[in-house]
Amino acid sequence: MFHAAKAVLQADCSAGERGKAIPFEAAVARAVALAQPVRYREHLSLAVSLGRVCAVAVQSPMALPPFDNSAMDGFAVRTADFDGDGPWTFRVAGRVVAGDVRAHDQLDPRTALRIFTGAPVPPGFDAVVMQEHCELTGDNVTVFERPRASRHIRRAGEDVSVESELVRRGKALSARDLTLLAAVGIADVEVLRKVRVGLLSTGSELKEPGKPLAHGQIYNSNRIMLRSLLAACPWAEIVDFGMVPDSPDLLADVVARAVASCDALVTTGGVSAGEEDHMVAAALHHGASLEVLKVAMRPGKPVKVGKIKNMLFAGLPGNPNAAMVTFRQIVLPALRKLAGLAEIQPQWFSAVAGFTCKKRQGRTEFAPVRISGRTETGEPVLELLERGSSANLMALALADGLALLPAEAAEITDSMPLRYEPFGS
Repeated sequence: MFHAAKAVLQADCSAGERGKAIPFEAAVARAVALAQPVRYREHLSLAVSLGRVCAVAVQSPMALPPFDNSAMDGFAVRTADFDGDGPWTFRVAGRVVAGDVRAHDQLDPRTALRIFTGAPVPPGFDAVVMQEHCELTGDNVTVFERPRASRHIRRAGEDVSVESELVRRGKALSARDLTLLAAVGIADVEVLRKVRVGLLSTGSELKEPGKPLAHGQIYNSNRIMLRSLLAACPWAEIVDFGMVPDSPDLLADVVARAVASCDALVTTGGVSAGEEDHMVAAALHHGASLEVLKVAMRPGKPVKVGKIKNMLFAGLPGNPNAAMVTFRQIVLPALRKLAGLAEIQPQWFSAVAGFTCKKRQGRTEFAPVRISGRTETGEPVLELLERGSSANLMALALADGLALLPAEAAEITDSMPLRYEPFGS
């Protein structure tokens, strides 16, 4: 069975194996097309909903503010009482504080009310004069400038109207979203369930950090890298299958367990064409259909993406740099779609090159860069850290983000416009 699976990989196909590598943009599009958003929903309190994906659009059950209220500490007045030339003196007939539920109607003309920030503005009063612009003498207040109507009053509904959309479907709930929902009295929200993402590291040469190394062995950095990247995704649940040596039978067993329990499986290592690269054969053994086999990109050319039954499968290269780039640029957009997010693509920014280099035309490259300055218009100037081995890690650790070197370019020249993705985005 595994020999047959290997033979499949040796055949030409539109996904790229042995034939011409597909463009990077096509690989992303194919990976995203494979992802079908989860459907199961659950109700959660706002306190535990940060980062979760909103399942349905949320409309406001009330207006904000719910009543006219004072924006300042001062005195509530009626602009109709300001006749003739100032200054004007009014008797202070009472005081209104935040949370005050008393009625303040049927007050005599030419009277004012002491009022505080957030307090409801009584009917008939249409302006608030800041206390700094008044002079209080006993029970009388003198106003030196004529206020305009609605001055320093927050009108009911001026921020949020009844039934206005507060959060759209498919949005990852931010602290700002939750604050708005709480302000209109909503206590819980309907969200999509978390996406279950299986992680698997392959390679007989791998050891976990903290364990002694034998000659020819290396520490597994991909596992912590992928766990860390997914930990920043509150909509994902990690199912860690650990490390598996280069054994076809053991890999096939893990794939079977992943198909039974996960929405997606992300693996590192074993996806090239060597005799000990068994990961793709294990996937094919379980009926995988691969839509991406070889991509015109650097690093990450041998990345594989497809479906195993209803599970998304992403086989990343074992080299850490290549694994990180392919996960961020190809796999993560597909996982975001799987989670039901409306915004799935990385956020890119305009920048300019502060370096020169030649590159292979027709291949999209992702290079670790550091911001070395700013242009006159504020765009980052990027310093190239490395374009070498896909296994090198120091440049990634020092980088501020990735620069996309476009496929159509044969050379990157100083001050050339580039796209830049900060690692913190």
